[in-house]
Amino acid sequence: MPTLILVRHGRSTANTSGLLAGRTPGVTLDERGAAQAAALPGRLADLPLVAAVSSPLERCLETLQPLLDARPGLPLHVEDRINECDYGDWSGRKLAELNDEPLMEVVQQHPSAAAFPGGESMRAMQARAVDAVRDWNARIEAEHGPEAVYAMCSHGDIIKSLVAEALGLHFDLFQRISVEPCSLTAIRWTRLRPYLVRLGDTGHFGGLAPRADGSTAADDRDAAVGGGAGGA
Repeated sequence: MPTLILVRHGRSTANTSGLLAGRTPGVTLDERGAAQAAALPGRLADLPLVAAVSSPLERCLETLQPLLDARPGLPLHVEDRINECDYGDWSGRKLAELNDEPLMEVVQQHPSAAAFPGGESMRAMQARAVDAVRDWNARIEAEHGPEAVYAMCSHGDIIKSLVAEALGLHFDLFQRISVEPCSLTAIRWTRLRPYLVRLGDTGHFGGLAPRADGSTAADDRDAAVGGGAGGA
């Protein structure tokens, strides 16, 4: 079956503002995110992509636009099932405030039981995203053959949940996975199993350097809901 290149959208204005954007309209790439998107065609230059699939949100469509400009004729498909998690009443709120909510501990430690007030459950989020990828794998293979490669631009929690499913991890372990803005994750499917061949590849390791306070990203107590803003 095909190889899927999962692209997390570039850094957004919500990422740098510390907001949980969710599906809030009008959240676009910031200056760095736009630069990350501009670099995407070069990073994928050696891959014979047959299609691009995107979440309907602006920040994902903006991330793919330079790639589409560099490859006239590359078809773009918008897929609602890889939309950001519906965080409901949490959408648009400061992550610093949400850390004090009792539900946050469930989101971090037992996400398979977490459901956002006025939104969806995290388990439902994973289920729809997995169904979407399976459907697209079958479609791409039928149209382009089993060796085809295609790209899909989505969101941090969506991509983490897809990686967990591909690895056979219980969903409660998905918060152990990290994907930075505009990182690339590649999963190759075969008849019997998927293989994770790249995870959160940004092409640099600057985000692993110690911070001014001596900590590193790996020292964070909790996972960044929504995916976070990435390293320096």
